[in-house]
Amino acid sequence: MSTFTIFLALIIIVAFLLVVVIMVQNPKGGGLSSSFGGGGQQMGGVKKTTDFLDKSTWTLATVLLVLILLSNVTIMDKTASAENDVFEGQQPANTQVPAQPQNNNTATQQPVQTDTAQ
Repeated sequence: MSTFTIFLALIIIVAFLLVVVIMVQNPKGGGLSSSFGGGGQQMGGVKKTTDFLDKSTWTLATVLLVLILLSNVTIMDKTASAENDVFEGQQPANTQVPAQPQNNNTATQQPVQTDTAQ
């Protein structure tokens, strides 16, 4: 497995977790905390739940951003090394030389003309 594949798998997992954490939260401040504590009451555990969801959202978003940037660096390294090989006259490791067509001297032969006039 390549480094990019590992980063891609981690990005998918973190993105899924981020979606789950965001969906648990309620945009008007209710969400999971209102289920446990009621509408206007704030209990100690409920406040900690809201803080945990808020911190986990920011943490997962930061991890996702870092993973995306690191995966981009791994792609750029592969591209740069392949370009350096081409500039130095070497063949990149994962490409093949196209086959050359055979020269049958067909360009020097004249086409045969037929008379179809009546």
